[in-house]
Amino acid sequence: MLLVDTNIIVPLYVRTAFSDAAKELRERDEVWRTEPFALVELGNILATYERARYLTKAAARESLAHAESFLEPHYLPVAHGAALELAMRYQVTAYDARFLALADQHGGRLVTEDAKLRAAAPALTQSLQEALAARI
Repeated sequence: MLLVDTNIIVPLYVRTAFSDAAKELRERDEVWRTEPFALVELGNILATYERARYLTKAAARESLAHAESFLEPHYLPVAHGAALELAMRYQVTAYDARFLALADQHGGRLVTEDAKLRAAAPALTQSLQEALAARI
């Protein structure tokens, strides 16, 4: 079971520098758990990419549908209060704190490529490369 941030989900559906590594991680562990807010963030990213003409509307819709199908069975919602507490403790946004709360509540480390988030809460986070190395 992996706990993942939105920036690990996006490369599965949109080609980025992290796509190969994200796909490899998915091959090694197909149960990705995340906070339902990840789909809100993903939708925003897909809409931004469509406006920039990086994706077609059809591709954005298809990507969101595939991501929802993959992630929804494994959602782990966190309490708003828990996210707020971690946002204040680690000096991060309440959005990012939702993912830290996920790791905190489930005893795992969040896979994220957000370097500032990893620096703020190293005990609760790991990079994509660290996650891959741990799954060899």
